[in-house]
Amino acid sequence: MNKRFLVGLVLLAAAAGMIALWQFLPHPQPVQQITVHGYVGSEKVGLLRNPRVIKILRQRYGLTVDHTSMGSIEQVRTNTAGKDFLWPSNEIALEIYKESHPGKVKAETVFNSPIVLYSWEPVTEALIQQGIVEKAEGTYYVVDMPKLIDLIRSGKEWKDIGLPQLYGKVSVISTDPTKSNSGNMFYGLLANLLNNGQVADDQAVERLLPTIRAYYESLGYLEQGSGDLFKRFVRTGMGDKPLIAGYENQLVEFSLENEANREQILAQIRILYPRPTVWSSHPLIALTPNGEVLLKAMQDADIQRIAWEQRGFRSGLVGIQNDPKILNVVGIPATITSVMPLPRPSAMERLIQGLLQ
Repeated sequence: MNKRFLVGLVLLAAAAGMIALWQFLPHPQPVQQITVHGYVGSEKVGLLRNPRVIKILRQRYGLTVDHTSMGSIEQVRTNTAGKDFLWPSNEIALEIYKESHPGKVKAETVFNSPIVLYSWEPVTEALIQQGIVEKAEGTYYVVDMPKLIDLIRSGKEWKDIGLPQLYGKVSVISTDPTKSNSGNMFYGLLANLLNNGQVADDQAVERLLPTIRAYYESLGYLEQGSGDLFKRFVRTGMGDKPLIAGYENQLVEFSLENEANREQILAQIRILYPRPTVWSSHPLIALTPNGEVLLKAMQDADIQRIAWEQRGFRSGLVGIQNDPKILNVVGIPATITSVMPLPRPSAMERLIQGLLQ
Protein backbone atom coordinates (compact mmCIF):
# COMPACT_ATOMS: atom_id res chain seq x y z
CA MET A 1 0.00 0.00 0.00
CA ASN A 2 1.62 3.22 -1.12
CA LYS A 3 1.95 6.36 0.99
CA ARG A 4 -0.52 8.44 -1.09
CA PHE A 5 -3.22 5.84 -0.68
CA LEU A 6 -2.70 5.74 3.10
CA VAL A 7 -2.90 9.55 3.35
CA GLY A 8 -6.11 9.49 1.33
CA LEU A 9 -7.65 6.90 3.64
CA VAL A 10 -6.71 8.96 6.70
CA LEU A 11 -8.22 12.15 5.26
CA LEU A 12 -11.37 10.33 4.20
CA ALA A 13 -11.77 8.82 7.67
CA ALA A 14 -11.22 12.23 9.30
CA ALA A 15 -13.82 13.84 7.06
CA ALA A 16 -16.31 11.06 7.81
CA GLY A 17 -15.68 11.54 11.54
CA MET A 18 -16.21 15.26 11.35
CA ILE A 19 -19.48 14.77 9.46
CA ALA A 20 -20.66 12.29 12.05
CA LEU A 21 -19.69 14.61 14.90
CA TRP A 22 -21.38 17.59 13.22
CA GLN A 23 -24.64 15.68 13.13
CA PHE A 24 -24.66 15.35 16.92
CA LEU A 25 -23.57 18.93 17.77
CA PRO A 26 -26.21 21.60 18.57
CA HIS A 27 -26.66 24.13 15.77
CA PRO A 28 -27.98 27.67 16.17
CA GLN A 29 -31.40 27.93 14.60
CA PRO A 30 -32.11 30.87 12.29
CA VAL A 31 -33.95 33.63 14.12
CA GLN A 32 -37.65 33.48 13.36
CA GLN A 33 -38.64 36.61 11.50
CA ILE A 34 -41.69 38.65 12.54
CA THR A 35 -43.02 42.08 11.68
CA VAL A 36 -44.19 44.34 14.48
CA HIS A 37 -46.65 47.15 13.86
CA GLY A 38 -47.03 50.31 15.91
CA TYR A 39 -47.11 54.06 16.32
CA VAL A 40 -44.00 56.17 17.03
CA GLY A 41 -43.19 59.80 17.66
CA SER A 42 -41.76 61.40 14.50
CA GLU A 43 -38.42 62.19 16.19
CA LYS A 44 -37.63 58.46 16.34
CA VAL A 45 -38.34 57.65 12.69
CA GLY A 46 -34.75 58.43 11.66
CA LEU A 47 -33.42 55.93 14.20
CA LEU A 48 -35.75 53.18 13.01
CA ARG A 49 -34.65 53.83 9.42
CA ASN A 50 -30.96 53.59 10.30
CA PRO A 51 -29.46 50.70 8.27
CA ARG A 52 -27.40 49.44 11.22
CA VAL A 53 -30.42 49.44 13.51
CA ILE A 54 -32.50 47.62 10.89
CA LYS A 55 -29.75 44.99 10.55
CA ILE A 56 -29.42 44.45 14.32
CA LEU A 57 -33.18 44.12 14.76
CA ARG A 58 -33.43 41.62 11.92
CA GLN A 59 -30.39 39.47 12.66
CA ARG A 60 -30.43 39.41 16.46
CA TYR A 61 -34.14 39.63 17.18
CA GLY A 62 -35.88 38.60 13.97
CA LEU A 63 -37.72 41.89 13.80
CA THR A 64 -38.92 44.15 11.04
CA VAL A 65 -40.58 47.29 12.38
CA ASP A 66 -43.58 48.69 10.52
CA HIS A 67 -44.14 52.10 12.06
CA THR A 68 -46.51 55.01 11.56
CA SER A 69 -45.77 58.50 12.92
CA MET A 70 -48.34 59.83 15.36
CA GLY A 71 -48.44 62.38 18.16
CA SER A 72 -47.82 61.07 21.66
CA ILE A 73 -51.23 61.86 23.17
CA GLU A 74 -53.04 60.72 20.04
CA GLN A 75 -51.23 57.35 20.20
CA VAL A 76 -52.64 56.45 23.60
CA ARG A 77 -56.15 57.57 22.69
CA THR A 78 -56.52 55.98 19.29
CA ASN A 79 -57.73 52.49 18.39
CA THR A 80 -54.72 50.17 18.77
CA ALA A 81 -56.27 47.08 17.18
CA GLY A 82 -53.61 45.23 15.17
CA LYS A 83 -50.77 47.14 16.81
CA ASP A 84 -47.94 45.57 18.78
CA PHE A 85 -46.49 48.68 20.39
CA LEU A 86 -46.78 52.39 21.03
CA TRP A 87 -43.73 54.64 21.34
CA PRO A 88 -44.72 58.11 22.53
CA SER A 89 -42.34 60.87 23.58
CA ASN A 90 -43.32 61.56 27.16
CA GLU A 91 -44.33 59.93 30.41
CA ILE A 92 -47.64 61.82 30.38
CA ALA A 93 -48.78 59.71 27.44
CA LEU A 94 -47.82 56.55 29.34
CA GLU A 95 -49.77 57.67 32.41
CA ILE A 96 -52.84 58.41 30.27
CA TYR A 97 -52.54 54.94 28.76
CA LYS A 98 -52.29 53.35 32.21
CA GLU A 99 -55.41 55.20 33.39
CA SER A 100 -57.46 53.81 30.51
CA HIS A 101 -55.88 50.34 30.72
CA PRO A 102 -55.89 49.33 34.40
CA GLY A 103 -53.60 46.47 35.28
CA LYS A 104 -49.98 45.73 34.52
CA VAL A 105 -48.61 47.67 31.56
CA LYS A 106 -45.33 46.49 30.06
CA ALA A 107 -43.32 49.59 29.25
CA GLU A 108 -39.78 50.89 29.59
CA THR A 109 -38.27 54.32 29.03
CA VAL A 110 -35.47 53.50 26.61
CA PHE A 111 -34.40 57.05 25.65
CA ASN A 112 -34.46 60.53 27.15
CA SER A 113 -33.94 64.01 25.75
CA PRO A 114 -34.25 67.24 27.74
CA ILE A 115 -36.22 70.22 26.47
CA VAL A 116 -33.76 72.99 25.54
CA LEU A 117 -33.80 76.38 23.88
CA TYR A 118 -31.99 77.09 20.61
CA SER A 119 -30.71 80.51 19.64
CA TRP A 120 -27.99 82.41 17.81
CA GLU A 121 -24.76 83.95 19.02
CA PRO A 122 -25.97 87.62 19.11
CA VAL A 123 -29.20 86.68 20.93
CA THR A 124 -27.30 84.51 23.39
CA GLU A 125 -24.85 87.33 24.14
CA ALA A 126 -27.75 89.73 24.72
CA LEU A 127 -29.33 87.26 27.15
CA ILE A 128 -25.98 86.95 28.94
CA GLN A 129 -25.90 90.74 29.34
CA GLN A 130 -29.40 90.56 30.85
CA GLY A 131 -28.22 88.03 33.42
CA ILE A 132 -30.54 85.38 31.98
CA VAL A 133 -27.90 83.10 30.45
CA GLU A 134 -24.52 82.04 31.81
CA LYS A 135 -21.76 79.97 30.24
CA ALA A 136 -20.12 77.31 32.39
CA GLU A 137 -17.53 74.79 31.17
CA GLY A 138 -18.52 75.38 27.57
CA THR A 139 -22.28 74.96 28.14
CA TYR A 140 -24.86 77.74 28.05
CA TYR A 141 -27.46 77.64 30.82
CA VAL A 142 -30.63 79.71 31.19
CA VAL A 143 -30.00 80.42 34.86
CA ASP A 144 -32.89 82.86 35.34
CA MET A 145 -35.92 81.41 33.59
CA PRO A 146 -38.32 83.59 35.66
CA LYS A 147 -36.58 86.72 34.36
CA LEU A 148 -36.94 85.47 30.78
CA ILE A 149 -40.64 84.82 31.42
CA ASP A 150 -40.97 88.33 32.88
CA LEU A 151 -39.43 89.84 29.73
CA ILE A 152 -41.99 87.97 27.68
CA ARG A 153 -44.97 88.86 29.88
CA SER A 154 -44.01 92.55 30.07
CA GLY A 155 -44.05 92.85 26.29
CA LYS A 156 -40.38 93.82 25.98
CA GLU A 157 -39.10 93.95 22.43
CA TRP A 158 -35.82 92.54 21.19
CA LYS A 159 -34.54 96.09 20.66
CA ASP A 160 -35.07 96.73 24.39
CA ILE A 161 -32.38 94.17 25.23
CA GLY A 162 -29.83 95.38 22.71
CA LEU A 163 -31.00 93.71 19.50
CA PRO A 164 -32.41 96.52 17.32
CA GLN A 165 -31.93 94.39 14.19
CA LEU A 166 -34.68 92.03 15.35
CA TYR A 167 -38.37 92.80 14.93
CA GLY A 168 -41.05 92.13 17.47
CA LYS A 169 -41.38 91.13 21.09
CA VAL A 170 -39.17 88.77 23.07
CA SER A 171 -40.65 85.29 22.85
CA VAL A 172 -39.79 81.61 22.86
CA ILE A 173 -41.32 79.92 19.84
CA SER A 174 -42.28 76.30 20.23
CA THR A 175 -44.29 73.87 18.19
CA ASP A 176 -48.05 73.96 18.66
CA PRO A 177 -48.57 72.59 22.20
CA THR A 178 -52.01 71.23 21.28
CA LYS A 179 -50.51 68.99 18.58
CA SER A 180 -46.79 68.46 19.23
CA ASN A 181 -45.01 66.92 22.19
CA SER A 182 -42.08 69.36 22.39
CA GLY A 183 -44.45 72.33 22.44
CA ASN A 184 -46.68 70.57 24.95
CA MET A 185 -43.74 69.96 27.25
CA PHE A 186 -42.47 73.52 26.96
CA TYR A 187 -45.91 74.83 27.94
CA GLY A 188 -45.90 72.43 30.89
CA LEU A 189 -42.58 73.93 31.97
CA LEU A 190 -44.02 77.42 31.37
CA ALA A 191 -46.98 76.61 33.63
CA ASN A 192 -44.60 75.48 36.38
CA LEU A 193 -42.50 78.64 36.10
CA LEU A 194 -45.59 80.87 36.19
CA ASN A 195 -46.64 78.93 39.29
CA ASN A 196 -43.65 80.33 41.21
CA GLY A 197 -41.46 77.43 40.18
CA GLN A 198 -43.77 74.80 41.68
CA VAL A 199 -45.32 71.94 39.73
CA ALA A 200 -48.68 73.24 38.53
CA ASP A 201 -51.69 71.22 39.66
CA ASP A 202 -55.18 71.35 38.12
CA GLN A 203 -56.17 74.44 40.10
CA ALA A 204 -52.97 76.27 39.21
CA VAL A 205 -53.39 75.50 35.51
CA GLU A 206 -56.96 76.80 35.65
CA ARG A 207 -55.76 80.01 37.26
CA LEU A 208 -52.88 80.48 34.81
CA LEU A 209 -54.79 79.61 31.65
CA PRO A 210 -55.66 83.22 30.66
CA THR A 211 -51.98 84.21 30.79
CA ILE A 212 -50.80 81.10 28.93
CA ARG A 213 -53.56 81.37 26.33
CA ALA A 214 -52.74 85.04 25.66
CA TYR A 215 -49.10 84.13 25.04
CA TYR A 216 -50.07 81.20 22.82
CA GLU A 217 -52.39 83.35 20.70
CA SER A 218 -49.82 86.14 20.37
CA LEU A 219 -47.44 83.87 18.46
CA GLY A 220 -49.75 83.18 15.53
CA TYR A 221 -49.21 80.07 13.44
CA LEU A 222 -46.98 77.47 15.06
CA GLU A 223 -45.35 74.47 13.40
CA GLN A 224 -46.93 71.12 14.22
CA GLY A 225 -43.72 69.08 14.11
CA SER A 226 -40.50 69.52 16.06
CA GLY A 227 -38.41 68.64 13.02
CA ASP A 228 -40.22 71.20 10.87
CA LEU A 229 -39.66 73.96 13.43
CA PHE A 230 -35.96 73.18 13.78
CA LYS A 231 -35.40 73.09 10.02
CA ARG A 232 -37.15 76.44 9.66
CA PHE A 233 -35.08 77.85 12.53
CA VAL A 234 -31.85 76.85 10.77
CA ARG A 235 -32.87 77.83 7.25
CA THR A 236 -34.59 81.16 7.87
CA GLY A 237 -32.13 82.36 10.49
CA MET A 238 -32.13 84.72 13.44
CA GLY A 239 -34.52 87.27 11.96
CA ASP A 240 -37.38 84.80 11.69
CA LYS A 241 -36.75 82.61 14.73
CA PRO A 242 -34.48 84.25 17.35
CA LEU A 243 -35.28 81.77 20.12
CA ILE A 244 -37.07 78.42 19.95
CA ALA A 245 -37.81 75.44 22.19
CA GLY A 246 -36.99 71.90 21.10
CA TYR A 247 -35.24 68.65 21.98
CA GLU A 248 -31.54 68.42 22.80
CA ASN A 249 -31.02 65.66 20.25
CA GLN A 250 -32.22 67.79 17.32
CA LEU A 251 -28.95 69.70 16.90
CA VAL A 252 -26.95 66.47 16.99
CA GLU A 253 -29.21 64.79 14.46
CA PHE A 254 -29.41 67.78 12.11
CA SER A 255 -25.67 68.41 12.10
CA LEU A 256 -24.93 64.77 11.28
CA GLU A 257 -27.49 64.75 8.48
CA ASN A 258 -26.00 67.93 6.99
CA GLU A 259 -22.28 67.17 6.96
CA ALA A 260 -21.54 69.71 4.20
CA ASN A 261 -22.77 72.61 6.38
CA ARG A 262 -21.96 71.08 9.76
CA GLU A 263 -19.23 73.50 10.85
CA GLN A 264 -21.21 76.54 9.76
CA ILE A 265 -24.33 75.33 11.59
CA LEU A 266 -22.49 74.57 14.82
CA ALA A 267 -20.58 77.88 14.72
CA GLN A 268 -23.78 79.95 14.64
CA ILE A 269 -26.28 78.05 16.76
CA ARG A 270 -26.28 78.03 20.54
CA ILE A 271 -27.99 75.36 22.61
CA LEU A 272 -29.28 76.76 25.91
CA TYR A 273 -30.20 74.51 28.83
CA PRO A 274 -33.00 75.86 31.03
CA ARG A 275 -32.54 75.56 34.76
CA PRO A 276 -34.79 73.83 35.49
CA THR A 277 -35.83 71.90 32.41
CA VAL A 278 -38.11 68.90 31.88
CA TRP A 279 -37.30 65.50 30.41
CA SER A 280 -38.84 64.27 27.22
CA SER A 281 -38.85 60.55 27.97
CA HIS A 282 -39.54 57.93 25.32
CA PRO A 283 -41.35 54.99 26.90
CA LEU A 284 -41.97 52.04 24.60
CA ILE A 285 -45.30 50.39 25.46
CA ALA A 286 -45.59 46.71 24.49
CA LEU A 287 -49.16 45.74 23.58
CA THR A 288 -48.46 42.13 22.49
CA PRO A 289 -45.78 39.46 22.99
CA ASN A 290 -44.24 40.59 19.69
CA GLY A 291 -44.16 44.11 21.08
CA GLU A 292 -42.28 42.78 24.09
CA VAL A 293 -39.60 41.44 21.73
CA LEU A 294 -39.17 44.97 20.35
CA LEU A 295 -39.07 46.38 23.88
CA LYS A 296 -36.17 44.05 24.67
CA ALA A 297 -34.45 44.75 21.35
CA MET A 298 -34.42 48.53 21.82
CA GLN A 299 -32.44 48.02 25.02
CA ASP A 300 -29.66 46.37 23.00
CA ALA A 301 -26.33 48.03 23.90
CA ASP A 302 -25.40 48.60 20.26
CA ILE A 303 -28.75 50.22 19.46
CA GLN A 304 -28.41 52.41 22.54
CA ARG A 305 -24.95 53.48 21.36
CA ILE A 306 -26.20 54.28 17.82
CA ALA A 307 -29.09 56.25 19.28
CA TRP A 308 -26.65 58.46 21.20
CA GLU A 309 -23.86 58.80 18.65
CA GLN A 310 -26.03 59.35 15.57
CA ARG A 311 -29.31 60.72 16.95
CA GLY A 312 -28.37 62.35 20.26
CA PHE A 313 -30.81 60.34 22.38
CA ARG A 314 -29.61 59.83 25.93
CA SER A 315 -30.13 56.34 27.28
CA GLY A 316 -33.02 55.79 29.66
CA LEU A 317 -31.38 52.66 31.05
CA VAL A 318 -29.33 52.32 34.23
CA GLY A 319 -25.60 51.85 33.78
CA ILE A 320 -25.23 53.24 30.26
CA GLN A 321 -23.10 56.39 30.02
CA ASN A 322 -23.44 58.97 27.27
CA ASP A 323 -20.13 60.67 26.48
CA PRO A 324 -20.74 64.06 24.78
CA LYS A 325 -17.17 64.11 23.41
CA ILE A 326 -18.18 61.48 20.88
CA LEU A 327 -20.73 63.83 19.33
CA ASN A 328 -18.29 66.63 18.42
CA VAL A 329 -21.01 69.17 19.25
CA VAL A 330 -19.75 71.89 21.58
CA GLY A 331 -21.87 72.76 24.58
CA ILE A 332 -23.58 69.46 25.41
CA PRO A 333 -23.06 68.54 29.08
CA ALA A 334 -22.41 65.00 30.25
CA THR A 335 -25.38 65.07 32.61
CA ILE A 336 -28.57 67.08 33.07
CA THR A 337 -28.84 67.98 36.74
CA SER A 338 -31.61 70.58 37.04
CA VAL A 339 -34.90 68.90 36.14
CA MET A 340 -38.45 69.30 37.42
CA PRO A 341 -41.53 67.12 36.84
CA LEU A 342 -44.25 68.06 34.40
CA PRO A 343 -47.75 68.71 35.75
CA ARG A 344 -49.90 65.61 36.18
CA PRO A 345 -51.77 64.24 33.13
CA SER A 346 -55.08 65.79 34.24
CA ALA A 347 -53.46 69.23 34.52
CA MET A 348 -51.73 68.87 31.13
CA GLU A 349 -55.01 67.81 29.52
CA ARG A 350 -56.75 70.84 31.01
CA LEU A 351 -53.94 73.02 29.65
CA ILE A 352 -54.39 71.63 26.14
CA GLN A 353 -58.17 71.95 26.24
CA GLY A 354 -57.87 75.50 27.54
CA LEU A 355 -55.68 76.48 24.58
CA LEU A 356 -58.11 74.92 22.13
CA GLN A 357 -61.11 76.87 23.47
